[in-house]
Amino acid sequence: MPRELTQNRIQKIWIPSKDDKPAAPRRSTGGPHLSNPPTVIVMVGLPARGKTYMSKKLTRYLNWIGMPTKVFNVGEYRREAVKNYSSYDFFKPDNESAVKIRQQCALAALRDVKSYLTEEGGQVAVFDATNTTRERRELILHFGRENGFKIFFIESLCDDPSVIASNIMEVKVSCPDYQDCNKTDAMLDFQKRIECYKASYEPLDPDQYDRDLSFIKVIDVGRQFLVNRIQGHIQSKIVYYLMNIHVQPRAIYLCRHGESLDNLQGRLGGDSGLSPQGKKFATALFQFVEAQNLQNLKVWTSQLCRSIQTAEALGVPYEQWKALNEIDAGVCEGMTYDEVKDKFPDEFALRDEDKFYYRYPAGESYQDLVQRVEPVIMELERQENVLVVCHQAVMRCLLAYFLDKSADEMPYLKCPLHTVLKLTPVAYGCKVESVCLNVEAVNTHRDRPEEVKRGPGTLLRRNSVTPLTSPEPNIKKPRIDDLDEAPIQGLPPGSALALCSPSHLPLSLSGQNLKRKTNDHHDVMQTCQ
Repeated sequence: MPRELTQNRIQKIWIPSKDDKPAAPRRSTGGPHLSNPPTVIVMVGLPARGKTYMSKKLTRYLNWIGMPTKVFNVGEYRREAVKNYSSYDFFKPDNESAVKIRQQCALAALRDVKSYLTEEGGQVAVFDATNTTRERRELILHFGRENGFKIFFIESLCDDPSVIASNIMEVKVSCPDYQDCNKTDAMLDFQKRIECYKASYEPLDPDQYDRDLSFIKVIDVGRQFLVNRIQGHIQSKIVYYLMNIHVQPRAIYLCRHGESLDNLQGRLGGDSGLSPQGKKFATALFQFVEAQNLQNLKVWTSQLCRSIQTAEALGVPYEQWKALNEIDAGVCEGMTYDEVKDKFPDEFALRDEDKFYYRYPAGESYQDLVQRVEPVIMELERQENVLVVCHQAVMRCLLAYFLDKSADEMPYLKCPLHTVLKLTPVAYGCKVESVCLNVEAVNTHRDRPEEVKRGPGTLLRRNSVTPLTSPEPNIKKPRIDDLDEAPIQGLPPGSALALCSPSHLPLSLSGQNLKRKTNDHHDVMQTCQ
């Protein structure tokens, strides 16, 4: 017999009751409660093909839309096991001791993937390594079958020497492997490292060997895509996202509308026009945009009066997005915070308790707002130079995506009036510049209440962090925890170290009982990173 339903007071959603008591809502994620099994995204490709760039960017996006996701970079496990990198010799396929170390690092990463997806509430894990051989990929497929995980491959192919050289110079020569090396020597060593992988590289074969696998090939940094057997909602989201991002230099400018008449009175929402100071800001914004001398700048606004009035002063065409309208405060629209506290004291307290998930009666929550502005994010990823004139809550949502902020942090990000934030995408993140246009305005920011600051956190962080740096467990747990001695300082000839014991490997990952599709594999895995 169906259970009785009770409406959750914070999110205003109906949940089943148990033993005449409301069931506690799931708090591990702000996204949809999916019944699909967890997904492991497996990166494939030679070094310097943008795999880690895609891993981090995709993880940031999936976390932002509410799918708990984490990157497991095998290179970081390897650097933790071997402290002093000497040269590309470590990656030669005939270096048996190094091959064994890299193999054990990959197995340790898979062990952590399993823990994250089965014990820590994760929905998606990104296994970031080169995974260039069929044997390695068969191992991962077996791991997925053993644990009931869906496996989705992302292969990055690129033969453009200029793109590869640029990637090496921008990212690789500054990585920990080359911290005491000049750039020229680092570049030469990394190019030789790539050659070590080329000899055994077996690309995904959509016509024969890999025709039954789910994957996308990203060719020449998005010039072309090949998509094979996409299954389910998550894989569809991943493919759509990857087909919209690009790496061209650009700048994204975010600002709020000029100060409005409702801002002067401290009222929520509404559709009032600009105050005299707000009109001064619109003029100052015009001068700022002129000084930037941007080519093909696109301007987007909401459909509310104060945002449109601000854009009108720029004297350029602009596009109105309903998705950029301010958060809907429902029955509290047009009220001040004091009026809300007097008229709806319970609602006022509930919002302070959990600002991200709290939904105004007949209105929206920040969680709803993330869903609403997702098309804006997708279009921003497609564009080059864009100025977005929006509102405080909307700007917080956009900033949280670009700066990889958690659901807990998002509602308290500071987005003052009459200030422009310039976002410049860089290798693995986003550079932020704050430009105050020196036009006075009221302060509409409301800090997190002190009692909420002192209380235990109710929201899990959704940042795209790796297990070693995640603040969630409170204690830094080493990825490789089975070393008999301290982490290796060098790699003496002929050394062979067991970096993780079979008892710690996830379900038969020692690789001794795997079924092989073919018989032409090497006895020792050509492992990656």
